[in-house]
Amino acid sequence: MPVFQPKGLGSRLAARFATAVVFCSASLAGAAGFPDNQPITIIVPYAPGGSSDAIARRLSQPLAEELNATVVVENKAGGNGAIGASQLARAKPDGHTLMIGALGVLAINEGLYENLGYLPRRDFDMLTIAVRTPNAFVVPQSSAIQTLPQFLEQLKAQQGGMPIATAGSGSSEHLTLALFLKNSGAEAIHVPYKGGGPAIADTLAGHVHGLVSNLGAVTPYIQSGRLRLITVTGDQRTALFPDVPVPQEAGVSGMEVYSWQGIAAPKGLPVEVKDKLAAALHKVLTTDAFRQQMTELGFDVVANDAQTATSFQIEEAERWKQVIREGNIQVD
Repeated sequence: MPVFQPKGLGSRLAARFATAVVFCSASLAGAAGFPDNQPITIIVPYAPGGSSDAIARRLSQPLAEELNATVVVENKAGGNGAIGASQLARAKPDGHTLMIGALGVLAINEGLYENLGYLPRRDFDMLTIAVRTPNAFVVPQSSAIQTLPQFLEQLKAQQGGMPIATAGSGSSEHLTLALFLKNSGAEAIHVPYKGGGPAIADTLAGHVHGLVSNLGAVTPYIQSGRLRLITVTGDQRTALFPDVPVPQEAGVSGMEVYSWQGIAAPKGLPVEVKDKLAAALHKVLTTDAFRQQMTELGFDVVANDAQTATSFQIEEAERWKQVIREGNIQVD
């Protein structure tokens, strides 16, 4: 799959952010909190403003109240999430350091980088897969493409490939595009950006013919009519846009793909601490209030148990390693 670097983006340095927001339980004073009144830090291995950050900040206040503890959200961006993840791997396994991260940092990175500095199955205790959202294929409203069959027809007809944007080389959206092209027999020119925001902006402006993004990031633009949703990945249509087909309906199999967010701790948590954290997370994640907040962001709550989350992380890592290997996908 050809790769095109947007003009000017190749010379930009990725900014690194380290910010923290503190959430406290109103009943903390004078009461024994989790498990010894020490604060809990939730690492977000990305810059402020992304999906992981938004979820962490909505989770932290009710989690602080549930555990009667202080919860600090700390952004540690850089290296496609590797800087924050490596910090988690080095942390003491006492329950006071957690991380919420997307499938990139928890599953894809180990297939992209030889010297990653961490390995999730070796260095992390998975607590839960918190939420998930499909990936979306969208085109500008000005595009003549109206349907998934028309999209496939244009991909196959355009000599040299149709320019399709993603948030960056090695991103989950990039790998979703690669898998879609492989399974459909189509071709495209991959246009990697330095983040989802610039990719969406250029798609809105018509500088590229299409975009692969997580559904939550583009939902406002779809609802306002500025982007047209062609298909969503997954095994069934999304309740947000029930009239939009999944790829399988047009004969493109193997696209049961979701952009998910997992919560992990350093490997070796004491059983009683792990159980207490897992129970608190499950209670908070499954409240009606939190579900509603996630729906507004375009996510569905998963909130599975630690054993299921661990197995899922390993399966996802192996799945994307195969896609990376077969597509000869490399990062800049």
